[in-house]
Amino acid sequence: MKITSKKTSVTLSLMGIILLVGFDQLCKYLAVLHLQDAEDVTLIKGVLTLHYLENFGAAFGSFQGATIGFLILTVAFLGLLSYIVWKIPMERKYLALRLVTMVFAAGAIGNFVDRLAHRYVIDFIYFCLIDFPVFNVADIYVTCSCIVFIFLFLFYYKDQDFDFLKKQREDKVK
Repeated sequence: MKITSKKTSVTLSLMGIILLVGFDQLCKYLAVLHLQDAEDVTLIKGVLTLHYLENFGAAFGSFQGATIGFLILTVAFLGLLSYIVWKIPMERKYLALRLVTMVFAAGAIGNFVDRLAHRYVIDFIYFCLIDFPVFNVADIYVTCSCIVFIFLFLFYYKDQDFDFLKKQREDKVK
């Protein structure tokens, strides 16, 4: 059963991405405004702290100093993701997959904007209970969307549900 036109779906996805990236950037702006060169803010003692950090690496501080590489990799990955989203059939069963890709894209774009604007990513959330690396809202988008995608892939979708990715290629070969 089709849920809406492809054009409407893409438009709604872009609007969702813009809203999510906007929220991420607002949070980072507030972090710079209130946390840069300031004391940490404890939200839950021994559990959650706001701590300003300029991350010149990738997720959770890994691969420090590879900004140009991350920019190129992000553009390539977003291009691939756009292709996949375009290929997803307009059926209700793929709505979750569309939402997951939208949230993932928003996270990638949120950190991409930081790298373009500052050459680093602004991180400010520190889960000190387990001494987890400092992260940001865009990181939450990427991490949660990956977890949901894995869950969908393992428990919701079947292998043949992804045949849409190879269908056109087979048509061209014939």
